[in-house]
Amino acid sequence: MKKLVGIEALAIAVPSRYVDIQELALARGVDPAKYTAGLGAKEMAVADPGEDSVSLAATAAARLVRNNNVDPSRIGMLVVGTETGIDHSKPVASHVQGLLKLPNSMRVYDTQHACYGGTAGLMAASEWIASGAAAGRSAIVVCSDIARYGLNTAGEPTQGAGAVALLVSEQPDLLALDVGLNGSCSMDVYDFWRPLGRREAVVDGHYSIQCYLDALSGAYRGWRERALAHEVVRWGSNLPGEQLARILYHVPFCKMARKAHTQLRLCDLQDAPSGAPATPEARDELAKSAASYEAQVASSLSLNARIGNVYTASLYLALAGLLHGESAALSGQRIGLLSYGSGCASEFFSGVVGEKAAKRMAQTDVESVLARRERVSVKEYERIMNLPYDAPEALTPAAGTFRLAEIRDFKRRYVEGAAS
Repeated sequence: MKKLVGIEALAIAVPSRYVDIQELALARGVDPAKYTAGLGAKEMAVADPGEDSVSLAATAAARLVRNNNVDPSRIGMLVVGTETGIDHSKPVASHVQGLLKLPNSMRVYDTQHACYGGTAGLMAASEWIASGAAAGRSAIVVCSDIARYGLNTAGEPTQGAGAVALLVSEQPDLLALDVGLNGSCSMDVYDFWRPLGRREAVVDGHYSIQCYLDALSGAYRGWRERALAHEVVRWGSNLPGEQLARILYHVPFCKMARKAHTQLRLCDLQDAPSGAPATPEARDELAKSAASYEAQVASSLSLNARIGNVYTASLYLALAGLLHGESAALSGQRIGLLSYGSGCASEFFSGVVGEKAAKRMAQTDVESVLARRERVSVKEYERIMNLPYDAPEALTPAAGTFRLAEIRDFKRRYVEGAAS
C-alpha cells in the first residue's frame, strides 16, 4: 500500500497592523477601483522593523505546534522558505529552532528561490518522508516573507507580509499530496530580483507576468502528462484542468490568479486531442470563462486580499483561505496548486483534501488572528515604512507572538509575548 504523505495541519501569522487599500489609493490620488478591482486588494499588512521574517516564522510555527499538540520530539526536519532572510549565512530556520526550543537532533535549513522557496521546502520534506528516510518523523515547513517595494512606487499596493507554517507527515489530514506527479519548469530570467544590500526588490512587471505564465504552462503540462499516465485525470468531455475541484495559484496580487487560470485553461484547449475549438480566437474566448474562474479559483483568495503579497507564503495563504471556507465541502476531492518564483522556477502539483480538514482548520483560528490586527492610517503606515530596519521600536509583543527586540554586535535578540 502506497504511503500517504502531505500536510497534516497549518497555522498563519501576520503583522499586528494593516492599512485599508482604498484609503491608500485616495492618499495617492488614485481611483480606489484601480487597487480594489484592478488588483483584487482590500487590505495590506504593514510590518514594522520588529516584525521580520524570523519573528513571523516563529509565531506561525509556535501556533502550529501549540494548536495541534505537536510532539517536538517527533519533528525531524525544519525548513524555512524565504526570500527575505536576515543573514548571508545563518538561516531563519536556526532562529526558529532556538525560539521554539526544538530538538537538536533534526535537519534545519532555509530554501531560497524567490516565491518558490516554500514549495522547495515542502517537496524536500514530503519526499524525505515518502522515501522512508524520516523513519516515522514529521517535518515543519514555514513560508515567511515581507514584500516591500517602497512608498509611492508602482508596486506599493502589492506589498504585504506574513507566514504560513505547515506540518508535513504521514497523516495528511489537510491535504494528501500526489507525490511523484509534480510538473516543473525553470528558466534563467531577470524578471524580479533584490540585489544584496537592498530592502526593496527590482521588478520588470510586464515581463515578470509573462515569465510566470510561460513557466506555468511548462509546469502544468508536466503535471498533466504524469496525471494522465496514472489516470488521475483523462481527456474527455471535461478537460484535465476542469477535473480538479479547485486550483490554487501563486498570488503576487489577486488578479494574477485570474490571468494564471486563463493560461492553464488555454493549455488544455490548445492540447486537447479532439473536440476543442479549432481557432485560436475561440480557444482564447473559452479560456477566459468567468464561470470557470468563479468555480475553481475565486474562493481561495479571501486571505490574500486582506493581507497582500507574502512571496513564498502566498500560495499557502490561498490554501489556508480555501480550506478555511470550504474544507468540509471539498473532503475527498483533488485540488491543484501552482507555485512560481521569479528568476525563475515553477511547480504544479496536486493533492486530495482530507476527511479531517474541517476539524484541523478550526484549530488554525484564522478569524481571530485577523481580528487582533490594528487598522492604521496612511500617515502611520508611512511612519512605519520610514523606520530604520536595525532599530526596532520597544513594543510588547502580543501573547504567543515573537518580536525582534534589538540587534547588538550583529546578533538579533527576540522576545515572546507572555501568555494572557
